[in-house]
This record gives sequence, structure tokens and C-alpha cells, in this order.
Amino acid sequence: MSSEEGAAVAPYIPVTTSSVLMSANKHFAHFCRAQNKAFLDCKRADPNPEKCLHKGLDVTSCTLSVLKELHEKCPKEMDAYAKCMDYYGNEFKLCRKQQQEFENACPLKA
Repeated sequence: MSSEEGAAVAPYIPVTTSSVLMSANKHFAHFCRAQNKAFLDCKRADPNPEKCLHKGLDVTSCTLSVLKELHEKCPKEMDAYAKCMDYYGNEFKLCRKQQQEFENACPLKA
């Protein structure tokens, strides 16, 4: 039995740099709207940070889920867009070509 047989494959965990988060921001706003709203409502209702930890975990879980899905559906376009954003200090206007290619490959759909 080779060492590869039966070996557990680690799940994909996206690297969440600022450029990756900025590149996927429209997807987060679309797919994680309910979780973000619940978290912000909780924070407004109670200034104690501990009271909203579960809502924050929901936001984090949704964000990671969106990133995993984007990585599966359009990794080349997402990576190119994030690399451009990183190179240009997260200036959207300098990465419009990569943004368009990314949005064409992974359009917002429910």
C-alpha cells in the first residue's frame, strides 16, 4: 500500500488576504447578506462583544464557503483578479479587465 492510498486530503482553506477579500466583496454582499445583517443587528442591540460571537462565526463560515465555491468554479480568474488587486494596492480602477473576466466566469446568481 503506497503512502498516498488512504491518506486524508486536507480540505481547501482559502488564503484571505485583503486583495482576495476585496476581489470577492460583491459575492460576500450577495451571498452573506443575511449573516452580515444578523451580526450587525446583534452588535447594535448589545455592546457586549461576547453576545455576538455566534453571529460573527456565521459571517466567517459564509465568507469561507463563498471563497471555496469561487475557488472551485473560477480559480484562474479569481487568482488573476486578486493578484492584480494585490499588486495595485486594492485599486479597483486599475484591475477592471481582471474584474470583468472574474465576473464573467463567476457571475452573481442565487
